[in-house]
Amino acid sequence: MSRAYVERAHKRDLTIGIMGLGYVGLPLAEAFLSAGFRVLGFDIDETKVSALTVGKTYIAHIPDARIATMMATGRLEVTSDETRLPAADALLMCVPTPLNIHREPDISYVEKTTQMIARHLRPAQLVILESTTYPGTSDEVVRTILETTGLKAGADFAIAYSPEREDPGNIDFSTSSIPKVVGADTDAERDMAIAVYETITKVVPVSDMKTAEAVKLTENIFRLINIALVNELKTVFQGMDIDVWEVIDAAKTKPFGFMAFYPGPGLGGHCIPIDPFYLTWKARAHGETTRFIELAGDVVTRMPRIVIEALAEAMSGHLKKSVAGSRILVSGLAYKKNVDDMRESPSLHLIHMLRERGAHVDYHDPHIPSVPMNRDHPEFAGMKSVDLTEAALQSYDCVLISTDHDAVDYTNIVRHAPLVIDTRNAAKDIPAELRHKVVKA
Repeated sequence: MSRAYVERAHKRDLTIGIMGLGYVGLPLAEAFLSAGFRVLGFDIDETKVSALTVGKTYIAHIPDARIATMMATGRLEVTSDETRLPAADALLMCVPTPLNIHREPDISYVEKTTQMIARHLRPAQLVILESTTYPGTSDEVVRTILETTGLKAGADFAIAYSPEREDPGNIDFSTSSIPKVVGADTDAERDMAIAVYETITKVVPVSDMKTAEAVKLTENIFRLINIALVNELKTVFQGMDIDVWEVIDAAKTKPFGFMAFYPGPGLGGHCIPIDPFYLTWKARAHGETTRFIELAGDVVTRMPRIVIEALAEAMSGHLKKSVAGSRILVSGLAYKKNVDDMRESPSLHLIHMLRERGAHVDYHDPHIPSVPMNRDHPEFAGMKSVDLTEAALQSYDCVLISTDHDAVDYTNIVRHAPLVIDTRNAAKDIPAELRHKVVKA
């Protein structure tokens, strides 16, 4: 099975199935099409299937032109019909792995997708999980479900794990320029997975699936801890009248031993606020504690509340107003700059907390014209982005910059708004005569 599969991969004579056509799956499909493969794109969301079929996008940083190019190859089939899954020689699962209300792993999407594959699994297929998860998931969950078919992993079909490393909106790196970690529990299965991925990027093999799963968690835990550190430093330095952003910009000139991380109003996205706690949960099952991770989580979880307290103090000191009854505009709804992704966005928490204090709150985001239905704050669905006109800005008591999109004119905001709370250092380049209106938080 392995030798023939590897030969077919080298000849681009495989159909690559991508299960989940979101921020991870869609760029992955594009990369395999560019490498010359046939691609079967699967998603249970009919709106995504319909959009792709007519060459339209639903992700802001992947324009229509790229979708049209993908469809024009004639090698992309997009479907929501699970009976098409046997047509794929490799099935790559790119599905969500959130936390539940108890901050424990929710792998229901992985389980349901694996059960779907099991209903149609055939010999010689390669199944790869790309979703971030705790060490042991591929073996304990994916393998267990697939082997209920009577087929055996490593003999009749293959399993591997290769964590996604997408960074939406990052123009410096793409799927094809980011090395791919690949782990499998046998040499033959690893060879099959390597043969698939090495056609699109550099491959970094590791000894088994649980090691590959641990690699992804380690990457995100590293980011969580360092972001927590700079947020704590920001709070300490503010009490000393020291600008943390100036400190970081100077420190990063050191060519070794330092990596720049920046503070903000909290953590967002599908990785850093979630993934480290997969390891925390798994560690408890082994009788271990993860105090460092949990401490970092506590620090970043407090950040939205610290920002609201800074806003309230600034409004009282500068405007002699309380938050209750005030009109506040949140600038930036996405969890990071220049994307339309609002998963786990701290802006949602900020809006909620401001409303709890009695404020009237609107938002502006050039990438999110209206708020879609979301799990954490369904009550915000349908809110519309406010245009940043001079009259609109003057009508608010305060503007809170939560996400620093490049498309926003921050000088214009500061010029016309009575007070600006800047959590991203977005207003760093405004004219000196306007800086008295900006409070960094």
